This record gives sequence, C-alpha cells and structure tokens, in this order.
Amino acid sequence: MTAVPHRSVEGDSVDVPADMSGNHADGASVAVSATALAASTSAAPSKVASPGADAPASSRMRAFIPRSRRTYDVQPTFTHWAQYLGARLATMGLTFFDVDANLHTAGWIGRMMHRFDRRHRERARESIARCFPERSEAEIDELVVKSFEHFVQLVVEIIHTSRMMHSQSWYRHVRYQNIAPVLELLNDNRPVLLITGHLGNWEVLGYVMALLGYPVHAIARPLDNPLLNEWLLGIREQTGMTIITKWNATDRMVEVLNAGQPLGFIADQNAGDKGLFVPFFGRLASTYKSIGLLAMNQNAPIACGGALRVGNGYNYELITQDIIYPEDWDNQPDPLYYITARYIRAIEMMIRRDPSQYLWMHRRWKSRPRFEREGKPMPAALQRNLEQLPWMTQEELDRLKQPYCE
Repeated sequence: MTAVPHRSVEGDSVDVPADMSGNHADGASVAVSATALAASTSAAPSKVASPGADAPASSRMRAFIPRSRRTYDVQPTFTHWAQYLGARLATMGLTFFDVDANLHTAGWIGRMMHRFDRRHRERARESIARCFPERSEAEIDELVVKSFEHFVQLVVEIIHTSRMMHSQSWYRHVRYQNIAPVLELLNDNRPVLLITGHLGNWEVLGYVMALLGYPVHAIARPLDNPLLNEWLLGIREQTGMTIITKWNATDRMVEVLNAGQPLGFIADQNAGDKGLFVPFFGRLASTYKSIGLLAMNQNAPIACGGALRVGNGYNYELITQDIIYPEDWDNQPDPLYYITARYIRAIEMMIRRDPSQYLWMHRRWKSRPRFEREGKPMPAALQRNLEQLPWMTQEELDRLKQPYCE
C-alpha cells in the first residue's frame, strides 16, 4: 500500500486578542472586529405566544410550545412537565454560583455517577481499553472517571452558554487553532459541511460560529420531552444558529446547501447494520452515508473540527483537524467510502488529543458488518476499499479483519 499525501489542517494555537484588533489569517486576511461582530449577531429574542385564560388546561400546556418551532407534535404529559420544571429549578439554582464553582460541583456529580452507574462505567471502560491498548489499567480507570466528569460538566456548560457567550464576551473564553481555512470557505458563500463528534463541547462550537455571523444550520434529533426540547432549542438558537430536526430533513438540508450556507453534523453515531463500515480506532464502525452523499452531490468541502475544554474553567480551544476538498475525492475508486473514512479518521485524531472529553458511554461499535455476523471472511470489495485509503497500514488492516464482539 502506497502512502498518498492528503491535506491535513494543523497549526500553532493562536489566542484571540482581548481588544479584538488582531487578524487571524493563513494565506488570506480574516479580521473580526467587535463592532462588526455585534452588528452581525444582534437578533430579537424569540417570542412565545400565550394561550387564552379561558382555554382548557391541556390546551394552555400545549400552547406553551410555539407551533412555529415545534419539531414534532407531542402533547406534554405530567411527567414531561415534572422533568421540565425540575430542570428549570435546578438551572435557577445554578445561577446563584459562578460557572467555575458549578463546574467543580458537576465534576463531583460525575464521579458519583461513575461510582453507581455500573452499566455505563463498564461500557466506557471496555471501549477505552480497546481503543488505547497501550494504556495501563490505572490510566484507563482515570480516563473513565474523567469522561463521566466531562459528561456532567457539559450539561452545566450548556446551561451557562447563553450567559457566558455573547458578542461582548465570547472571545475571553475561546482561542483558535488554525480555523482560518474554514473561515475562508464560509466567506466564499459556498456550501460547506461542518463535521464534529461527541467530543468536547459541540454546542459551543456551533454557538461561536453563529456569533461570528455565519448562518449555521445544525442537524439534531429532538428530545423526547417537548418542553425540554423547546427550552434547549431556545438556548441553541439564541445567537442565530438554526436547528433542523433529523426527521425528514433531506429537503431542508439541500435548501441550506443550495443557498451557500454551512450545515453542521455530529457525525460519530452508530448508523445501524445498513451503514457504511469504516475504520474507527482500529475497528469497523457503522457510519451514515448521508454526509458523503451530500458532499458529492453539492461539490461541498467538509471541514472537520471541534471545541475542546482548556483547563478546569469555562474556556475552549476551537480546532480544525482536516478539510476534505472535492478534488481530494475526485480520483478515488470509491469516493463515498473515502470521504466517510477520512472524516471519521479526523474525529478519531481529535479524540486522541484528549480522550477524557469523549462520550465513551455511547455504543459506537454496536452494529457489525454482515460478514462478521455470519462468521465469514472480509469481502474482497471492502478489503480493497480499506487498502486504497492513503493512511492504511498492514497492521491496522489485519486488525480490522478480526471479528469484534461487545
């Protein structure tokens, strides 16, 4: 297998200057001024229609969710209201303390979850041990604990986001690592796919892009609780980011890309038995085909990046791991497989930067390819696709041929 070079975006960390007068450019000048940023991100608050006082109780509860933004037609139940009110009261309690104190408390809650949630603890430990066989038992145990801490801290960060991230303060909490090539793509008003994983704080990533004035659209599955879903939508869309429900979203996604606007995905979910199986930490993982198909159909580059927490406070580093351009896949024997494998590899590389900030409780390798389920050798077509990946090694190929059991 001959190694073929491909673009990979890497670079030195650059802190955003507090006076916002600095330029962040790599080949082209990308300047962001506080005045321009404030103008581009100003938006009127969303309004919620109030039902009439004489309406039945069920109608008043139902009207609490604006029909114009409701992503699915579900009447809130008593349980939904109990969960929603409990979450709002807990959030109110958090406002009495600063974000650092709340993150410290969230870390303690995460450690308690690790102690008592045996099922997710064992699942996370097994996944980390398989992905990092070179790590000692003590190192693996430490990563498992930190991943639980991170999960709870992420919830606290999302609650604080609307107060901590706005046009006059966001740059105090965020620094960049070579995102200029991505900004160049966005400034060209061309369709771009923005890819990240369940790593770091993916909510902050979209929030900051929207604050920079880009009309980001993101694909998301609505929560089962319509009240919590509407609340979270309000937080997510406060700066101008638009959430597209993943159910029946195809037409809307095409509209966004045809308009030359960016479309964001969290792209590391298990896609089931009919997904495309590509390497992820040395094992085949089922991945959705839609991202690659959209990129090919729209001739759209794919930017792979993330937002990693820095230190113990509310601070992040935005990173660009890789950008996949149309010319990169034009001459590939199987462009769809190449695109999918490459952006999943980019997500893996980001996770390796700080494995403690990944959602290891997710059953990423749950679905298995048909040849594994039937106890047969790897098909020649799949092996050929793997061999043609520029970064593939014989050692990894041999590992991929081995059946995987959870």
